[in-house]
Amino acid sequence: MIKSLNQITDDDRVAIKQTEYNRIQLAKKYYRDDLPLVHYRNSYGVKRHRKMNTLNVTKLASKRLASIIFNEQCELSLDDPQLNKLLAGIIDANHFNLQFEQHLETGIALGGLAARPYVDDQDNIRIAWANATQFYPLRTNTDNISECVFASRSTRVENKQTVYYTLLEFHQWNGPETYIITNELYRSTDSEVVGNQVSLSRIYPGMQETITFHDVIKKPLFAYFRTPGANNRDLDSPLGMGIVDNSKNVIDAINRTHDEFVHEIRMGKRRIAVPAEMLRPGTVYGHNTADESHPLRFDPDMDVYEAFYGDESMTITDLTSDIRTASYKEAIDYFLREFEEQTGFSAGTFSFDGQSVKTATEVVSENSTTYQTRSSYLTQVELFLNQLVTAILEVASTPEFFSDNKARCQFDADNELKLSVHFDDGVFIDKDKQKADELALVSAGIMPKKQYLIRNFGLSEDEASQWVQESLQEQPEYSSNAQEETYGPDGEDTGAE
Repeated sequence: MIKSLNQITDDDRVAIKQTEYNRIQLAKKYYRDDLPLVHYRNSYGVKRHRKMNTLNVTKLASKRLASIIFNEQCELSLDDPQLNKLLAGIIDANHFNLQFEQHLETGIALGGLAARPYVDDQDNIRIAWANATQFYPLRTNTDNISECVFASRSTRVENKQTVYYTLLEFHQWNGPETYIITNELYRSTDSEVVGNQVSLSRIYPGMQETITFHDVIKKPLFAYFRTPGANNRDLDSPLGMGIVDNSKNVIDAINRTHDEFVHEIRMGKRRIAVPAEMLRPGTVYGHNTADESHPLRFDPDMDVYEAFYGDESMTITDLTSDIRTASYKEAIDYFLREFEEQTGFSAGTFSFDGQSVKTATEVVSENSTTYQTRSSYLTQVELFLNQLVTAILEVASTPEFFSDNKARCQFDADNELKLSVHFDDGVFIDKDKQKADELALVSAGIMPKKQYLIRNFGLSEDEASQWVQESLQEQPEYSSNAQEETYGPDGEDTGAE
């Protein structure tokens, strides 16, 4: 029998309801600013429609959160020097910091994202990303996802018809020691249907249908990030909630108010009514460019005059109406403040308060709500990074993934992964105050000078050691022998008195 699927959730192995993915698809439309047209009747009673003029606050809020949670200054490190060197090379080769910030933005908007390491044709370890619409849990509970399926879609033109192919990659356990990866390909001519299962060789020649690892893989070869907070739509679902899910009404209010404001500005352009006779075009005779009996009275580039029919007493009348700028601004600001509260941002993050530029200390104190929201996200981000680094090391230590059947490292997933994640706090830290506090610690002899230079001036260890050594050499009261005895040849404090 040919296996056929309308939706991926129709597969018996998938443990999530389709309603969850309908919710995610709706959030995706808001994130893409793919909203319905505005329908209205014009002055003649004729039905018309136009594109809505929106404020894409879903994109705005997701981008703002992603940038303050994770950025290029974030650093990952492992205690083991060899594993740390391997991890650093993989992170650099995949431009991980830049990629993760971008994908984190979509994860915040849709409620989650997933990633999995794989080995390319050149035996390099790469990271594949999947948004919330491409990740389906199999065996799961609300705290952990141990099995899943990744869905990726591609299109081809066959016999002048667009065909949709969906590749499903299942990650499953058969007992605690057997890890199975299964690949299935489906074909459909309808973009809304997964279709019938076909051979992988159609578009993926050489791909194996099933790969089984016996007593080699101990942790899942994927990582899933979910947004913090409970899923109040489905309490049993492990999937997170996006920006839109609990803020749809206020987002609609913001978009509707902004659309009406823009439309009023367009309709409120200056209009002057004049008798139709004044705009009657003249008749051209021969090679003359204008009728001398009806010369043009207005600049031909002006578009503010409109002809109106009336009696002889009709005069030129200004029909321009005032635009309710203040009223619309107050309404939009009101809805933006509601949106800030619902999404966990501090008041004034998106709304305009008209105040002057603030100091770093004022920003820290006024952004306490945003800082708390960021802290909640960081917990989930650290969990995701631990899962992803574990999966990367699992792949690197498995010979079967490489063409030469040689592992790139030795790693035991049963041991605790000692991953250190240093997030850049950005605007939430007053850099000047931090520098002054740490300088006081240096003066008190608590913090080494070299660490102070590294943390506050971005120097490498060698550069910081050189700074310390040169500063000591410039002090005439110390001889070079005394410096070496006290601080060592590289500027390190030896503890000698």
